[in-house]
Amino acid sequence: MASIDPVAYVRSLPPFHGLPAPLFEEAARRLEVGFFPAGSWLVRAGGEPLQHLYVVRKGTVRLEREGQTLQVLEEGEIFGYTSLILGRATMDVLVEEDLLAYRLPGEVFQRLLQDARFAAHFAVGLGERLKASLDHSPVTTFRPDLSLRVEQLIHRPPVWAEPGATVGAAARLMSEKGISSLLVRTDPPGILTDRDFRTRVLAAGRGPDVPVTEVFSRPLRTVSADAVIYDAWTALLDAGVHHLPVVRDGAIVGMLTSTDLIRSTAQGPMVVLRSVERLQSRESLPGYAARVTEMAGACLAGRLDASAIAGLVARLNDALLKRILHWAEADLGPPPAPYAWIVFGSEGRMEQTLLTDQDNALVYADEGAGRRDWYQAFAERVDADLEAAGFPRCPGGYMARQWHGTLSDWTQRFAGWIEVPTPQAILVASIFFDYRRVGGELDLEPLEKVVARAADRPVFLRLLAQDALRFHPPPQLVLRLRGASSTVDLKMHGISPVVFLARRYALGAGVPARNTLDRLEAAARAGLMDEDELASVSEAYRFLLGLRLRLQLRLVAEGKPPQNTVALADLPAMERSRLKDAFRAIRRWQEATAYGFHAEV
Repeated sequence: MASIDPVAYVRSLPPFHGLPAPLFEEAARRLEVGFFPAGSWLVRAGGEPLQHLYVVRKGTVRLEREGQTLQVLEEGEIFGYTSLILGRATMDVLVEEDLLAYRLPGEVFQRLLQDARFAAHFAVGLGERLKASLDHSPVTTFRPDLSLRVEQLIHRPPVWAEPGATVGAAARLMSEKGISSLLVRTDPPGILTDRDFRTRVLAAGRGPDVPVTEVFSRPLRTVSADAVIYDAWTALLDAGVHHLPVVRDGAIVGMLTSTDLIRSTAQGPMVVLRSVERLQSRESLPGYAARVTEMAGACLAGRLDASAIAGLVARLNDALLKRILHWAEADLGPPPAPYAWIVFGSEGRMEQTLLTDQDNALVYADEGAGRRDWYQAFAERVDADLEAAGFPRCPGGYMARQWHGTLSDWTQRFAGWIEVPTPQAILVASIFFDYRRVGGELDLEPLEKVVARAADRPVFLRLLAQDALRFHPPPQLVLRLRGASSTVDLKMHGISPVVFLARRYALGAGVPARNTLDRLEAAARAGLMDEDELASVSEAYRFLLGLRLRLQLRLVAEGKPPQNTVALADLPAMERSRLKDAFRAIRRWQEATAYGFHAEV
């Protein structure tokens, strides 16, 4: 160890690596080297606080509170900042294995906190610390500027037509201006696009003398001029349109198109959406998964939050599925009765990033009961097309080809799982109760009413809580760099515990939300979580999603299949430390709620 330069080592670690040179050089001059034998207590809770910031070079340190291990720190991890920021000792610090540490005096640390990025790393609140922690290393060579404002993409004022204009006059105006849409001065305003000409004029056999007010669309869907690119992506995908009027101070100042966004972010979701819309047949489906992976990598490299990326992926998957459903209907003829194509699991919660196993089902109106053969064939075709697009078959068989039936069938299933909560019922309920309708016209309100009844079924809720608490983070003592115990499953140990417990909260509170973060916020509004708990658990969840996505993208780039497991030794020190923080936040939340649920962690 003597041959390793302490200054170079500290400089290589986040957040020191991002410090301006003059600030770091001042700190480097005051850097000390310390050795502390195993069994030493560096500080005791309530005693004299630490006076230095410590960087572990070799050995291990255990953080405890009232005899309970909170965290074990190893090479590259940092401690002492809580004492320095708060001015008091809040936990015990025990040297577990002989410790070689580099340390900075407290007054030097205080000067370094003048740097905002450095200071964010040492936020006292666990939620704030996790929010600022994940340093998104570029995973592709492309790095989109997602901080661009919508107004930066607007190059001309909007073009208007009067309400009495004909479609012929509107077409000439659009051709003259070289635009693909124009606004109509009605109250409220409307919009006429090139798509309207194709579908409502030409395809309908209407002539140029038709008034624009007979074929235009309103009310307008708009986007704020101050919105960033991500907000514009989401607005266009949600609306299912290609043109959005841009508004500032209540006035329309321009028109944003999907083409504008494609030009500004060549690997963004609008490019994938355009490719989906141009699919001519199911033979073009292969390659979709690769395009989504590329887009996710570009967005992550642009520092977009993993949960936001998941929302974009879900919207793109929805667009693809609707196209596949259209093909199946074209092949088999109109459905005998209205149907609803539902997805569940991560796709139902809009939390899927890279494409994973299919989780879907088919519900159809009772009057279609006599044509189950049509719906079976329909499900087979759609599931097969999804598989061709890159969605593998579900190993558990939770796919529409096996799970389809009438609305009455489904309401009876849902009610049976709630009223007679056997272990199998709890298993399938935890899967299907995350459902989300993506295609079809069938109203699923009867299913919503059945799910709402769960709030009044204490036995079902208690068993659901027990099932949720089966998943939990590993004990801090086994989160070591050495040995088999240093490998963790990000999904089983971190993501699933939050997903399952958030579902229990939502069902118990009668909240219809599906998305995990939405469910956590609803739980806080219902008084089931305090604000600090909400912040720490939500940010732990976001951190885990982001870390998993980064690791999976790295594996894909290496030609390997994505997975959920990671060895602590493969993580940089900061990510390793924050992973432990995230696990600790989740474990603490589970322990706090287990008593109320009459369950055990």
